[in-house]
Amino acid sequence: MDSGFTLTIDWLAFTVLASNPQETMKVLGGDWSKAKGGFRGYPLSWMRTDGLRGVGKLGTNAPRRPNEIHVDLSGGVASALTLDQIRILLKWVHKQQGHVRRIDCALDDRAGAVPVSTIREAVSAGQCVTRAAQVRHIVSNLTHGTGATTGETMYFGSPQSQTLLRIYDKRLELQSKGQENWGEYGTRWELELKKHRAEQCARALATLDETDWKELVIGLLRSYVDFRDITKDTEEEERYRAPMLEWYALLTEGLQKGRLAQEQQVQTLQNVKRWVSDTLTPMLAVICATPGGEEWLLNEIVRGIARWKDRHRNLLSNHPLGFTGLPAVTRAAHVRGTGGVGRLPRCICTCSPSKNSRLGSISKNPRSISGFPRTRFPAAEFTASSDLNPKTFGSGSMPLNRPQQAAYLPSDATIPAT
Repeated sequence: MDSGFTLTIDWLAFTVLASNPQETMKVLGGDWSKAKGGFRGYPLSWMRTDGLRGVGKLGTNAPRRPNEIHVDLSGGVASALTLDQIRILLKWVHKQQGHVRRIDCALDDRAGAVPVSTIREAVSAGQCVTRAAQVRHIVSNLTHGTGATTGETMYFGSPQSQTLLRIYDKRLELQSKGQENWGEYGTRWELELKKHRAEQCARALATLDETDWKELVIGLLRSYVDFRDITKDTEEEERYRAPMLEWYALLTEGLQKGRLAQEQQVQTLQNVKRWVSDTLTPMLAVICATPGGEEWLLNEIVRGIARWKDRHRNLLSNHPLGFTGLPAVTRAAHVRGTGGVGRLPRCICTCSPSKNSRLGSISKNPRSISGFPRTRFPAAEFTASSDLNPKTFGSGSMPLNRPQQAAYLPSDATIPAT
């Protein structure tokens, strides 16, 4: 049996990090014009209007990321694109190191086989099984004349959540707006996905053939809401085992539930730097602007090495150049008299916490420092320090003989005679 659903993408919002406005507008197509004001915090913006169909907006030149571009394509613009055009656009966004921030997948029951009233009655009877924390029912009426009903919508979930389901009478909505094609629609089931959920869905759609898109979205719908032959008094365990209501089974083609598996993003130094730049830089500047602030900050950086966990070491082990120490920070700390240079090797050369030392102890294996096969310290760090004896660097730790010192220091470093 062919599904009563047809699928359109009714909203698409994304951000790209490596592009320019003209290139982005060329990819999107249409006629774009410079807008007077900003858009979503971006000082420069452009707008695309397609008659009654919808609006596209583009913003850029944010102070924190001048080259970042954010695009919103409302329902009229996004739905005018074919699914193949959408897939090409999604692939381009990811190629530009971008992320999809919102995507609305609209499944239309064009025959109107299941009206909103049927869904409302099923919810009232306790036949709805959903991951949504709340369900709302809203009816819109004219305030003058006959007071006719102009819209009826069921909301599953919160507008702030990453998944929101809207079920509404699309035919009634278009009819109240005087659009001639109102007879082509019935009940719309619209999944609004945001943030991580939107990005997951977009990546899945970008890799699937167009013929498989509908099956994926119906599977996502069923993973979020089901209508089963139960009552309000049915035990929780039985609610998920009960058979589906016949009308819902027919409407969704009896597809099994399908969910997007959230893959853990591999953290990179580039992402960490971007996060520090976007969120911490202003406050760090405030600290450095106060008396003694820069000295305190450098000391905290050195102390932070002792708090490294596997996730911090992995960032360094995945770096193409490996771990090369912190020459700029530690040299600056030494110049300011903080003693950072003297403490740094002791902090870094830690394989396991020592009971007698908050920072830990030096590894007995000169070729293994904190899990790294080889650790390099620029010679300048050591030769610039008059109070640092490489023979026992890391006060309170295990003394090193000359072969061990040579394993830690670069080839051009000078080891004083004993």
